[in-house]
Amino acid sequence: MSNEALSFIVFSGGMLLLMGIGIPMAFALVLTGAGMAWALEFWDTQLLAQNLVAGIDSFPLLAVPFFILAGELMNAGGISRRIIQMAQAWVGHIPGGLGFVAIGAAVLMASMSGSALADTAALATILLPMMRNHGYPMATSAGLIAAGGIIAPIIPPSMPFVIYGVTTNTSISALFLSGIVPGLIMGIGLLVAWKLQLRKIDLPPGRALPMSERLMATARAFFALLMPLIIIGGMKTGVFTPTEAAVVAAFYALVVSFLVHREMTLKDLHGVLVRAAKTTAIVMFLCAGAQVASYMITLADLPGVLSAWLGGLIESPRLLMALMMLLLVLIGTALDLTPTILIFAPVMLPIAVKAGIDPVYFGLMFVLNGAIGLITPPVGTVLNVVAGVGRLTMHQVIKGVNPFLATYVLILVLFTAFPELVIAPMKWLR
Repeated sequence: MSNEALSFIVFSGGMLLLMGIGIPMAFALVLTGAGMAWALEFWDTQLLAQNLVAGIDSFPLLAVPFFILAGELMNAGGISRRIIQMAQAWVGHIPGGLGFVAIGAAVLMASMSGSALADTAALATILLPMMRNHGYPMATSAGLIAAGGIIAPIIPPSMPFVIYGVTTNTSISALFLSGIVPGLIMGIGLLVAWKLQLRKIDLPPGRALPMSERLMATARAFFALLMPLIIIGGMKTGVFTPTEAAVVAAFYALVVSFLVHREMTLKDLHGVLVRAAKTTAIVMFLCAGAQVASYMITLADLPGVLSAWLGGLIESPRLLMALMMLLLVLIGTALDLTPTILIFAPVMLPIAVKAGIDPVYFGLMFVLNGAIGLITPPVGTVLNVVAGVGRLTMHQVIKGVNPFLATYVLILVLFTAFPELVIAPMKWLR
């Protein structure tokens, strides 16, 4: 048996076995990498340790803890709530208006935090009780909020784009710009899907607020709306890099929470920092473990092996892209977004580039596919968040999210069949 075949068996079999017995993903990556080193007769504990450190020794990865901190500050400091209140003031009175509020707020919040879990938790905490009190079907409402939450990894600033860019050496700024139009298309798709769902639901209209109250709600959200303009505008004009943008976002959210909204105290800040640190530790350990596996994957030339297997499809980029997207959909049912990026992006990207697929377009599609996996059963991390906050069963949330999941799959198919829908606006923005 060749070294490449043995390495592939150790990698795939080891990951499936370790995941199946419930080993945390970061440990599974380290153990799989160690197993590949042994199989390749390349065992060296010092090398393993060096790769663990190298996995997190990256300046661009500094963006991750700061974007996580910015999301926590937004939720604790009232920034997220003001966005939702503004959306409610403008469209909350129409039949099914709270659903439109959820979609609008999801798009706006996605342009600030870049974290699907943080945005989903904020939306579910505020909107689900209101929807319950107004007679909305809870399963469909929870499904809508879950679907809205996964726009965050697509619209910049996006934490998954940072991780993908670092992992594959792809321009993070280009990835950020590539997500603007697809993220807005996802929002439009949700609007259409929610409108279709309203045909089956009889919801009375609410009370329309006078213009003065609408403008007041907008004014209260002014500093929240300024945040994405500062972040995206600063990166687009070259004032700061994506890593620096994360620091600016966290600092801005801190200043607004303490000095403008005045909804945070030093005691609250301690809890925010602890939650952000815990989440950061999980993500960084995943990055460290993935570097061990990634180094061994490169050493065993697994991308070359996979490329040889798919050699006949190199001449048909769209067919190859469709096959890889289908594979990622299946992977997304079992893996979270971050491990999917860390494990499979370094393997798949070289094949895509060899077939002539734009690497930034492929990165956008990879992250979009992984984000959809966050609302795909049986794992569906975002579904678990909504179920927990809304005190619903997973069965209810899965049933409610299906129409919106179908909408996203349709968008994914559309982007795969017509890459220019992504590439053309991306080039224009760049």
